[in-house]
Amino acid sequence: MAAKSKIYTKEIIIAFIALSFPMLYAFVKKDNKPNLTGIVISDKKPEMNKESWLSGVYQTEMYDYNNDHWSLKEISVRLNNQFYYKAFNQIRVNGFVIGKDDYVYSESYIFSAFGDDFIGEERIKTQMQKAKVVQDSLKRHGVDLLLVFAPGKGEYCIEQVEDKYKHPIKNTNHAEFVKQCKSNGVNHLDLYTYFNLLKPNTKYPLFPKFGHHWSYYGEVLAVDTIIRHIEVLHNTQMPEIFWEKTDVVDTARSRDADVLKSMNLYSNPDQNMQLAYPELLFENDSLKNRTRVLTISDSYWYGPVYMGVPTQCFAGGQFWYYFNKVIPSPIPGEKVEVWELNLKEEIEKKNNVVMLLYSDGNLGAFGNTFIQDAYEMYTSPATYWARVEKNKTIQTYAKQIRNQPGLLKKATQKSSELQIPIDSAIKLDAMKMAGMIK
Repeated sequence: MAAKSKIYTKEIIIAFIALSFPMLYAFVKKDNKPNLTGIVISDKKPEMNKESWLSGVYQTEMYDYNNDHWSLKEISVRLNNQFYYKAFNQIRVNGFVIGKDDYVYSESYIFSAFGDDFIGEERIKTQMQKAKVVQDSLKRHGVDLLLVFAPGKGEYCIEQVEDKYKHPIKNTNHAEFVKQCKSNGVNHLDLYTYFNLLKPNTKYPLFPKFGHHWSYYGEVLAVDTIIRHIEVLHNTQMPEIFWEKTDVVDTARSRDADVLKSMNLYSNPDQNMQLAYPELLFENDSLKNRTRVLTISDSYWYGPVYMGVPTQCFAGGQFWYYFNKVIPSPIPGEKVEVWELNLKEEIEKKNNVVMLLYSDGNLGAFGNTFIQDAYEMYTSPATYWARVEKNKTIQTYAKQIRNQPGLLKKATQKSSELQIPIDSAIKLDAMKMAGMIK
């Protein structure tokens, strides 16, 4: 009986230690901020006041904060992700899958490569007809329009895509956009062609295994090609990009490992790939760096921004991320969005070239209404400006919602309840605040 009691005592002690470990760990580890990419929601501890307490906002935010800063969260997440990666060849990154030879892909870019997201010939034809009107209108003001089609990983690294995604290709957004650009006389640069020409003999990879975007080396080649194309299009001279030294390493740097970082593994896999990182030098000639280029693009233009291309080659031209966020902000310390600007003044008086650069996974929303807005502005100005004023009212309230945690939380809950995108939920709340709906 005594021996049995001792066994029970041991089991109780073990259970107590197991249950108490997270609390003890939290006591010893004062800083419980997990070092996880894309996981932590709330970094600042919520402050309690009468209003936040009575509304329930404080309680909700505190729950989120504690959940994010749980002492064992990092190691638990990493071990869980490692298990799925090793046992099932799965990566716990929303929207991403793993292909052959450990190549990771955005699943939507695989769909794009095989034409599964094709938006239709007529829709693209109409859009490019409008683009031609915009191009001609801008040209009368001395501004050139350039559309750049950027290859995505699904198309370029199609050999490593899992067989379950593969099927005969009828048409793709990329192929149809290029066709309609040619038919309608729209200025364009098809980087697919360039990358595919390089592919058989490229010294270094143009896409990394564990990254979503071009490799740094691929970005350099793409940027140089774009600059040289703009020189011809706008009949100007622009700074040269050159390098004398290239670091060749087997571990991806920066954006070349952006998906790998988001995988949040306990132990990173061997990359088995030699990646090149040229040490860039820009020609320092102020007479050549005076062609201001406005770039409207998806995330593929962030790399060139980090390189310094807008300041060193584009005369300080802005980057309008998805035709929404303005980079850099024209008001230091404040986030400025495109709707806050006067589109006509921006594209006619402040820039020499307007460039739209989108990768194939985003061609279904090419330009994010820039072409439609500019077309309406030139062909039906009264209608356009009336719509802009109405939209400005809605967007003012929408920005307020996004910048206030309590209001954003309510919009997020509405998004979940109504099963609509968060942007749609924010718009509904903004219209309600503006008195446009009940």
